[in-house]
Amino acid sequence: MATMQFTRNLLQQCSSAASARLVFYSTATAGNHKLRQIIQHQLDDIREAGTYKSERIITTPQATAIGVEGSTGKILNFCANNYLGLSANHDVINYGKKALDEYGAGLSSVRFICGTQDIHKQLENKLSQFHQREDTILYASCFDANAGIFEAVLTPEDAVFSDELNHASIIDGIRLCKAKKARYLHRNMADLEEKLRTTDARIKMIVTDGVFSMDGNVAPLAEIFELADRYGAVTFVDDCHATGFFGKTGRGTEEFYGMLGRCDIINSTLGKALGGAAGGYTTGPRELIDLLRQKSRPYLFSNSLPPPVVASALKVIDMLMESSELTAKVQSNTRRFREAMTRAGFTISGMDHPISPVMLGDARLASTFADEMLKRGIYVIGFSYPVVPKGKARIRVQLSAAHSEEEIDRAVAAFIEVGKQLGVVS
Repeated sequence: MATMQFTRNLLQQCSSAASARLVFYSTATAGNHKLRQIIQHQLDDIREAGTYKSERIITTPQATAIGVEGSTGKILNFCANNYLGLSANHDVINYGKKALDEYGAGLSSVRFICGTQDIHKQLENKLSQFHQREDTILYASCFDANAGIFEAVLTPEDAVFSDELNHASIIDGIRLCKAKKARYLHRNMADLEEKLRTTDARIKMIVTDGVFSMDGNVAPLAEIFELADRYGAVTFVDDCHATGFFGKTGRGTEEFYGMLGRCDIINSTLGKALGGAAGGYTTGPRELIDLLRQKSRPYLFSNSLPPPVVASALKVIDMLMESSELTAKVQSNTRRFREAMTRAGFTISGMDHPISPVMLGDARLASTFADEMLKRGIYVIGFSYPVVPKGKARIRVQLSAAHSEEEIDRAVAAFIEVGKQLGVVS
């Protein structure tokens, strides 16, 4: 017994000594001290510029009415990507729970080793059917999908043409590839054509967001497709802010223009309308998807999507393929909000999209406006430079199929009250 007690004491002492050494080495080295100083200066600059982002803590599931730490009662949420209101849908949750029991919490592996279950293939097949494409590949996020495609496909012999306001994940993904790179002016087809006309690249890839998330405006796909045909280019659309709810049956930007199936490559997400959990994908030609499985680094070196996430998305796709009711509801809610706000004298940016930016111009005004809305139980966020151009600060409102007409009317009433208080409307 004495020997065992001695051993335990010795192990405890060793553990304590190791912990002490770990704390010492992680906090007291000269390099660590210098790093902290440099980072702190950067943080101070961010705060001084007024762009420091604080995170409000939500204490409930994501929904139209949420609990927020520090606030009493429920607050109406008008700033989530929960377009179809399915993040806390009971059928979706139960389907995910069932998969947790049947398939486990995760795979502890990448796809090509031992990380592909039948439900991963089922989801890829369902997404292909939904988009009317040949094949689909899943990623941990659409950020990963965008990071994984350009480097795998494009070489120095190729050229990529990107809208100047494309999402950061597209910008970062393009940076990784060795193709010639050109940015065209936002939605400016004359500028795009000039750049296409002056290149003799092997592959010419036109890259655009379907819907631009800060403005709620839509890429001019008909004109882009026409230019692609004229100059032998390939088209790529990131449809994260369209899949599941934009277009008559939620097939996205293509369907919005009545051109379903016309785009060559679509990247999108499972983390917004399609259940809101996580995950992204590329859908398109079978040869492309096969190549991505061989060469796309985020796919090859990231763990498989967890089974409950896969199952949740499967359930949502089934719901969308059976009915367009939720898609129609978010579209009617969008019209109700936009029309009421316009009648009240507000300027609403965008093109009949649930992203409905209330344009205010001044950054301080946008911040104050959002704070006043929160006092009235409406959760919205003000955006200003550098997230949006100087002089174009706004409150970005996002509508959901789960919002009731009463909730929308209450939000509009709060906007009018605050707008009059701050001199935005009369």
